[in-house]
Parts: sequence; structure tokens; C-alpha cells
Amino acid sequence: MSDLFQNHAAKTGPVECLGQSFPSDEARREHYLKLLAEKLKDPVFRKIEGFPIGSDEHILALSDPPYYTACPNPFIEDFVRQYSKPYNASVSYSKEPFTADVSEGKNDPIYNAHGYHTKVPHKAIMRYILHYTQPGDLVFDGFCGTGMTGVAAQLCGDQAVVQALGYKIEGNGDVLQEEQDNGKTTWQKFSRVGARRALLSDLSPAATFISHNYNAPKDREVFDKRAKAAIADLESRFGWMYQTLHQPSQSELNAASQEIQSSSKPDLSKVAKVGRANYVVWSDVFNCPECAGEIVFWDSAVDVDNGKVRDSFPCPHCNSIQTKRSLDHTLSKLHDPALGKTIEQAKTVPVRINYSVGSKRFEKKPDVVDLALCYHIDRSEILSPYPSDRLFEGGETRRNDPIGITHVHHFYTKRNLTVFSFAFDKLPPELKWAVSGSLQRGSRQHQIAITRVGGEKAGEGGATAGHRRGTLYVPSNQIEMNAIGLISDRIAAFRKAILPSGLARSIISTQSTTDLLMPDNSVDYFFFDPPFGSNISYSELNSLMESWLGVLTNRKPEAIEDRHQKKSVNEYRELMIRCFNEAYRVLKPGRWMTVEFSNTQASIWNAIQTGLQEAGFVVANVSVLDKKRGGLNAIVGVTAVKQDLVISAYKPNGGLEDRFSRAGGNEDSVWDFVRTHLNYLPTVKFKDGELEFITERDPRIIFDRMVAWFVRHNFPVPMSTQEFRGGLTQRFVERDGMVFLPEQAAQYDKKRLQVALAPQMEMFVFDERSAIDWLSDFLKRRPSSYQEVHPEFITQLGAGWKKHESKPELAALLEDNFIQYDGTGDVPSQIHSYLSTNHKDLRSLDKSNPALVAKAKDRWYVPDPNKAQDLEKRREKALLKEFDQYRVFGGRRLKEFRLEALRAGFRAAWGNKDYQTIIDIAKKVPDDTLQEDEKLLTLYDLALTRTEVGA
Repeated sequence: MSDLFQNHAAKTGPVECLGQSFPSDEARREHYLKLLAEKLKDPVFRKIEGFPIGSDEHILALSDPPYYTACPNPFIEDFVRQYSKPYNASVSYSKEPFTADVSEGKNDPIYNAHGYHTKVPHKAIMRYILHYTQPGDLVFDGFCGTGMTGVAAQLCGDQAVVQALGYKIEGNGDVLQEEQDNGKTTWQKFSRVGARRALLSDLSPAATFISHNYNAPKDREVFDKRAKAAIADLESRFGWMYQTLHQPSQSELNAASQEIQSSSKPDLSKVAKVGRANYVVWSDVFNCPECAGEIVFWDSAVDVDNGKVRDSFPCPHCNSIQTKRSLDHTLSKLHDPALGKTIEQAKTVPVRINYSVGSKRFEKKPDVVDLALCYHIDRSEILSPYPSDRLFEGGETRRNDPIGITHVHHFYTKRNLTVFSFAFDKLPPELKWAVSGSLQRGSRQHQIAITRVGGEKAGEGGATAGHRRGTLYVPSNQIEMNAIGLISDRIAAFRKAILPSGLARSIISTQSTTDLLMPDNSVDYFFFDPPFGSNISYSELNSLMESWLGVLTNRKPEAIEDRHQKKSVNEYRELMIRCFNEAYRVLKPGRWMTVEFSNTQASIWNAIQTGLQEAGFVVANVSVLDKKRGGLNAIVGVTAVKQDLVISAYKPNGGLEDRFSRAGGNEDSVWDFVRTHLNYLPTVKFKDGELEFITERDPRIIFDRMVAWFVRHNFPVPMSTQEFRGGLTQRFVERDGMVFLPEQAAQYDKKRLQVALAPQMEMFVFDERSAIDWLSDFLKRRPSSYQEVHPEFITQLGAGWKKHESKPELAALLEDNFIQYDGTGDVPSQIHSYLSTNHKDLRSLDKSNPALVAKAKDRWYVPDPNKAQDLEKRREKALLKEFDQYRVFGGRRLKEFRLEALRAGFRAAWGNKDYQTIIDIAKKVPDDTLQEDEKLLTLYDLALTRTEVGA
């Protein structure tokens, strides 16, 4: 047993690390720990953004350099130098975005080994890595969480795992995926089996600690030996704390009570038959406002037989009807040895014990021996160190202050705190992970969900338990899980998560993604699952585990919305832009980044989109990632989805940037960008056997991407929307409302022949611009009179209309953007085509035929590009005139306005380098309007940047 608790790696033979040879893994770790210790003394090193809060001693104790450091990893550049293939523009790389909707569940031993607030299944990430990379490529995840990207990168080298994803593998290691060609199934090569090297980073020491243990190699034989010995030792030392008598007689109760009084470590099995407690239910105690009597919440409010908690219940002393909201906690005074003072906490009492005798489970109310044992434990001393930090200021960290849970150790009962403190102090690193994985379930946050708990015999009832995700909530009915059992279960789970030997190791850093320690153009692929607004306060939720680790998150660069940190969506967006800027710098030109998105707010969606564009990335596709969680109802813009979204964005190759710089942002630059962009877009997308409309190939979206590209490079857009549409028609091929390169169109046509229906684009009307788009689409298909289009248009103006956006009159929209045939001259070709197709009596008639003219008169239609340009100029002039009214508006906020006028005014001000006007008008617009409009937000952000640069 003497060697069991030595915190060093298993004895090994010679190892290679970053080009150096070491006689053993211990020697490798010792060598790099010395280098890291010296680095920690450098004040410049400690100024790296996101440097965690912790002593050198704790940082070194957690770290396993060069592969993992609980601080910014100073060995990343050596890692990149060793394994990165330098960027070479002459080496061909061409990938369309990964467009398949991915569905991977959580029922996987690796996924379930250690809990965390959010996690993308590693098998889902494997599909992206296999698509975008080849063996030996560098993959980076700057918000790594539990390190699933590292696991995925390594397992791309495991043939069995790759085959389990549904791929075929040739004898030479080529990976084939199934495709449909003219109704036949074919297998096409797209990748090779082989591990990729992963670089993982996170601001949270808890996250990187979990990531390291997921990704570090382990010797199964040594792991099993240490695990068995560790659990045996814990049972030997602390098993007595979880004893309970099984169906005792009065004499056995008396004898057991005497044993507790006479021994510091009582053994109740000497006097009676005992069981092992699986969990104990503790209940809050309240004061009755009528009689001041104590009300045990479980006894009065819980309806065990029907499996529910009553909204109202009688006081057991005076029968007055009470609700939980009407009651105050009973407070108990107790001495806190960690704080060295007497504190007040909400009183709790044990009310139920679930225990096992052999393989059978039983339940009982606590008897006098159970209560005596709890009292005995509470009076005993904890000999191992444990964290007693005051929880910092925050919405979650301070929510339990009213009930006296103010410090980290208050989240644990005395016996669980005793076990966890010893285990964390003495267990070797690979088993210490099991303790961190047990801290949540072993805390007082764990609540019981009543499910007909009644029944003293095994099988007659049960209870489920859990905690409120994303909170530090301590419930009124708490479950105290057996800490030894939890650690034992985690060890068994971790054993199943040990990766195969011989795979490529990851390197892990604890820092902010705003300041990466990597050279330019060094990474082959990025997978990001960043925080999304105020969804989760990671630093608060991780504070318990990090207190045990001794190293805390540096919250300053934490990219979240949080009123306690005084971070609005603006601060969140600025931090995300800085992260994307670093990603853009480090990613090789022409390569891809995948951003997993999960948020219900349009403002957060726009923060991510604008952040990507301002950094220089170009969005090429948005698909679905279904983690099979259920219960999520995300609304992005006006599209409701139940799954997370995956954004595929690319860093344009260096050739485009060079050509753009030389050309100076002229019209040729427009078509150069479009041609390059179309090459990055998916050619076909299938869903349930049907072709999907590829939104990114919509001419309007392509125009928006081009505008964002020009704005980002500080060049005025050299053409109008209609000029752009006309140029698209001349230079590229249009199919089913989508734009293709000629060679892409041929491929699309081949796939189009295999399906019965053409893909349809969904149109949503939520502002003036989308109303114009809807009308354009409608009138192209069906030139109509005002009377015909009006009822159709009205049905589109539903609840999705943007707040503060003035609703335009249909007549004004038609007048400003379309042309009405007045009956003079030949019938326009668009109307003629529609009428001759849909009316048999009008077929084959000349365009000047009176019958055709009469039928066509007063119909609105979409003008050809030349005439449309004149309309657009006239409309732009009217919009700018309205924008001038906003400029001179003397009130504090505009209550109603036209988004199109704001967009036109912002564009004009940007073109004139009048950045202050953009900033001034933005102050008059409600925050939601600005945050939820990608075009306004981009120009506003860049205007702020330009004024700051010029200040």
C-alpha cells in the first residue's frame, strides 16, 4: 500500500517527447516540470490573458507538462514545430463544408465518464475531423470543455471506431463513405484512418483537468491495481460512516448506540446485522408562522404514495395550512472549524435511508442509531485538507447565502467531505479524476425526485435523483450519496473510457483563446463549442471543483453575458471577436472552422455571425447537430429548431487576399470573391432523400457575404444590389433559385435528375427587406394585380414581425420596388410567360394581342436588371431622406423606424467614412434592434473600431 498514494506516473521504459528521448515517463515529467516552474517565475508569462488564479504549487501539482499545464502552456510552440506541416500555398486543398445533419447520442462510455455542463459527443466531432483533415493534421479547440475534440482526433486512428460510424475502410487505410449516384449506392474515398494531433485550450482549470484525464494514456493493469487498492483503503478507513442497522431489535439498537459512544471508528457489525447506505435523504426544517413549531418539509409536504410534493400542507402542530413560500427556514448555530467561528445554517434532518444488504436494497426511516452516528461524525475531526473558500460574487455562487451555504465546504455533509478530502489528497492523479467526477453528485445540490418511494422492501419503490442543470441550487430535499460508492462507480466508468494505446497525444493549455501561444497559419482545422451569451456561467458552476483543484478560472476574459461581471451582449461579442481573430490568425488559409451554436437569442446568433465576419471568416453552411438531449427550443432569427446548429466557415486562401489587395476593391474584386466563395459552398444537400435548398447559394445571401467582405477590408461596395444580380446572371449559372459555377451546375443537374421535386426555399417575412424578398419571389412565379397579391401578402405579416420596425404598406412596397404594366405597349415577357402557361385561351397569342393586354393590365412584376437599377436608386434616395430625419431626431430613442432606412444610412455613412454618425444613430435605436440585425451590427462594430483607432 505504500506505493499506492505516490502521485507519480506508472514506471515506464524509454519515451520520446517533442523530439527528445527520456529514460522514463517520470523523467520526462520531471524535466518539463522544472522548465514550467522556471516559467512561472516570469512576470511577463503570468500576464498572458486568462492566466488562472492559483499558486505555483497548485499549478505544478495539477500539470503534466508538456502535454498539460494548468496555466498557459509554454510548450505549444514546440509542439506545433514538431508536428505541424508548414503552410504551403502550392499544396492543393479543396473541401466543401460538411453538410450532413449529425445525430449522435450520449449513451457512450467515454461521453458518460465525467459530467460537465455542455458536451458534444466525440463521435459527432470525429465526422467533422475525418471530413476536413488527414492523418497527422493539427486540430484545435479553444473552448475544449471536457476535451472531446482531443478524444475524437485520437480515435480517428482507431479503425474499429471509424467503422462503427458507418464508414468503410480499405486495406490501405482509405476511408469510404456511402453516396447515391443515379439511385445506386457507391462508396467514395474522402479521408484516411489515422490519428490527428489535437491542441486543446480552455479558460477553466476544471475543464482542462478533465480534458487531460480523458486524453492521457493509461496503463490498464496499473490502473486496475491502484483502483482496487484505493477503494479497499477507502472502505477500510471510512466505510463505518455509511453503516446502518438492518431491521434491528431494541437490544441491538442499545448495543449499537453503546458501540458508537465507545469507539472513534465504530463497527456496528459486531452487535447487529448491518447494511451499507447507498444514500440518505435530508430534509429542510421550517418554522410555522402561526405556532412557531418546526415543520420537517419531507414529512409534511412530500406525498410519497403518489410521488409528488404538495403545494400546500398542514402544520403538524397547529394544522394551519402552509406553503413553502410562506415559511422561513429554521436556522441552527454550529461551529465551523475551517472558518474558526460559529455560523448559522438552515437546519436539515435525515428522513430516509436507502441501503443494501448483499445484493438487495431496502429503505427505512432513520433510527436512533443512525442519528447517533450522524452526531458522532459531525463531532469528528477531518484530518485531510479541503477547500473552504468563500464563494465569489455571482448569481449562482451567492444564491445559497440566505441558508448559510457561503463557502465551498458547506456544499458537503461531514462524512462526504471527510472521504473526498482524503481521496483528493492521497489518490494518484488518474484516480483523483474519479473524485472530481463525484463532487457534483456527492454534494448537497443533489435532490430527490419523488417517484413512489414508499415501501420498506426491495423493489417496492424507488427514487430518482439529480441536480438543476446550470445552477448551484441546494434543494429542500437533498440526497447525500455514499461518497465511496460514487468514487467506485466513477473509477469503473473511467476504466471504460481509457483510450487505446499508441494514439497521438494531445497538448492542453489553460488560458483564454483571445491570446493563443501559436504561430500564424499553423493549424489545419478548428472545432469550437464556445459559451453562448448568458446560457451558462461556467466560472461560477466550476468554482466548486476548481476550489478542490486549487486553481480558479480567471473571469476577466470569460466570454459570457453576466450582470455580476458587468458584461452585456456587447462585451460578449467583443470577446468572441477577439477569439475569432486569433483563430483566423492561426488557421491555415483555405481551411475550415466549425462552430457549434446553441442559443435561443437572435442577438447571440448575430454576435457569432458578425464576429466571424469581422475576423475575416466567410460562412458557407449551417447544419444541424442533434445531441439527442431533447427539451431545447432554440430560435435563431425566425427559424425554430430543436437541435444545436453547426456553422461551417472558412478562412479565404491567400491568393484571394493578395488579389483583393492589388485590385483595390473594384468590380473585378466582387466577381473574384464570388467565384472563390462558390467553390467553398456545398453543391448538393440531401435530407430524407430529397434535395434541400442551399441557402448560402441564394443570390441575396451571396450579396450579403460579398458586402461583409468588402466592409471588413474597409472598401466601399462598388455596385448596387441590382447590378450585382445582373452580373451574377451573366457570369454564373442559376438553378432552382441557387447560383453555381458551371462545373458545379453540371454536378447539381445530375443529382437533380434523381429526385422528383425541386428544392424549395422557405420564405419568412419579418421586416421590410424580407417582405420585398417575399414579393419578388411571389411575383416572379405569379405576376399579379394589387387585389390578387394583397390577401397572400397579409397572411405573411404574422407575429414574427420585428419589434420597433414600422410595417410598410403593400402599395408603397410595390411602387418602390416593382413595375406595374399599365396596358400600353407589348405585354412584358414575364407576364406573358405566366399567362400563356396558366391560361389555355391565351397561349400562342402575340404580346400586343388585345385579349392578352387586357388580362395583363395592372399586374405587378419583377423588373429586369436595367430598370431595377433605376428603381433601386430612387428607393435608396428616399431611404436616405428618411435616415436624415433620424439624424435630426431630438428624442432619446426612436420608437418606430424602417430598418431599411437605417441600413441605407449606415451604408452611406460608412462609404463616406462618417463613423460618428453611425455611432450617434445607434444610440437612438433600441439595443435589441441593433443586436439582432447583422448588417447594422457589423457596421456599428467596425465604426467603433475605426473611431478608437483614430482617437
